[in-house]
Amino acid sequence: MELHHNTILITGGTSGFGYEFASRLIALGNTVIITGRNAQRLAETKQKLPQVHTIQSDVSKTDDIIELYAQVTCDFPSLNMIINNAGEMRKIIVHEENELTDMTREIDINLTGPIRMVQQFLPHLKKQANAAILNVTSGIALMPFPLTPVYGASKSGLRSFTQSLRVQLKHTNIKVFELVAPGSPTPLNDKFQDVDGFNPKNFIPAEKIIEEALNGLKKDKYEIYPGPLKIVRYVIRWLPGLVLNFASRIGAKAMEGKN
Repeated sequence: MELHHNTILITGGTSGFGYEFASRLIALGNTVIITGRNAQRLAETKQKLPQVHTIQSDVSKTDDIIELYAQVTCDFPSLNMIINNAGEMRKIIVHEENELTDMTREIDINLTGPIRMVQQFLPHLKKQANAAILNVTSGIALMPFPLTPVYGASKSGLRSFTQSLRVQLKHTNIKVFELVAPGSPTPLNDKFQDVDGFNPKNFIPAEKIIEEALNGLKKDKYEIYPGPLKIVRYVIRWLPGLVLNFASRIGAKAMEGKN
């Protein structure tokens, strides 16, 4: 895929992978629009990246997506790429008391949001000579991670949706990519600092992950596995029980049942 002179919409663009994507893609000569739920953080991002266009929008809300579509297609009719990056990850202990209506928040943001974004913007993307959709999943999409059960379910679901979407759009002008992201020291992981077994030293800087992602896009690699995931994905496939046992050690104390 050509990474110059595109018009790109990135959800969740104020920090982490979204911010790195925006920064790098602007430097490559693209028009970049980012969304976020927090107006202050959008304003702060605008100060750091003056060329970025910001829109306050929440991918978990259908009305926000409809309004986003109307605004973006009006103001940026050449839009030809969407990066579904917005995400949330929480440690959830299911045997503790949890608010029922809040239990599936990650599903709404990480899975339902991208599905609705694709459905809403697809007619517009089909009109472009060259278009692309990039869905950001996770290494956790390849394996269960017991400490974050809903997050894992949402990313596994998004991975499955992305693969099906790629098949259905095979004969269109839209390329469908997946970034299977490894752990990175982004705000998504900040809340896990006090978890037993959590080791941020194993993480890969976001800028390195996005560098590999952009190289993958240039080469039309539809599934991009940065860093150790190039090898770890095969270990997960061959030794799933061993990998699950290892993943279960992280936060094990918190996950122990209480009598």
